[in-house]
Amino acid sequence: MFGLSRYNYQEFRRSGLMKDMAKAKFGTAPEPGEKAPDFELRTLDGKKIRLEDFRQKSNVVLTFGSATCPLTAASASALQALHKEYTGQGVEFLFVYVREAHPGERLPAHRSIAEKVRAAELFRKEEEIAFPILIDELSGKVHRRYGSLPNPTYIINRSGRIAFRSLSTRPETVREALQELIERQEARKVDHAIVRGGEDRGWPPLRSFLYSYRALERGGERAISEFRSELGVPGEIALVSSRLASPVVEHPRATVATIAAVAGVLGLGLWAGLMLRRRRIERLPYSGYDYARRESHRTGTDDYEVGI
Repeated sequence: MFGLSRYNYQEFRRSGLMKDMAKAKFGTAPEPGEKAPDFELRTLDGKKIRLEDFRQKSNVVLTFGSATCPLTAASASALQALHKEYTGQGVEFLFVYVREAHPGERLPAHRSIAEKVRAAELFRKEEEIAFPILIDELSGKVHRRYGSLPNPTYIINRSGRIAFRSLSTRPETVREALQELIERQEARKVDHAIVRGGEDRGWPPLRSFLYSYRALERGGERAISEFRSELGVPGEIALVSSRLASPVVEHPRATVATIAAVAGVLGLGLWAGLMLRRRRIERLPYSGYDYARRESHRTGTDDYEVGI
């Protein structure tokens, strides 16, 4: 049985994460064209939702994430905008709440469904999410079936198969894929189509890290401290940058001076990153994944798959 303590991170440690990433099997994520793994989960409002119920009725945009994941925080607002844009166009948006990427004293590793619900409610309130948030099992059953990555999005077409997957949610790319899918379905009168080559493996944009502090603060001081101590200088730069950027992120009409300060710190971060790369130091979390090693078929085992 897949142990709860192995799925839910008790703390953020770079050494343990790097060890797990070395043996992670990201190929267990469903491939474009494959049938999307079915599931049934409850929403925060207590409603049961089964993926199979949308087949032949609606396309589904399925996103995974958590309150303490910087990538999730960075994409939440744009996903909400997509939801508003495609309301009434035969598209359902679902968010599956998974493990905490950076647990702390405020949002610790989930020990009960009640704790997971509390974290998801905080996320919904602070990010103003209007579409359904589903609560995954404590063991991450659904998350693991979809590859265990920290913040992926899948577009599932009306046939119930994967039309597109964004292995690190980039809402602008998701929108392009969704629009292409709808247009192709209408033009060809079909339910199934694979769009934009089936997937997006691009790295999250640099601005995603402007949400680091916002996400970590939800975990608590311990989450912030562990992020800083485990990632060293790059972690400190991300924290400083994201704290300076908070007014920009939350209030788009922030001052030019604040924006300039953020740009300067990010520039310093890029320079530090180049210096670290030249020294050939150990790769850090959030630096990417080796997708070339993914298996072509799902193994069906419960081997540990890491996602932060």
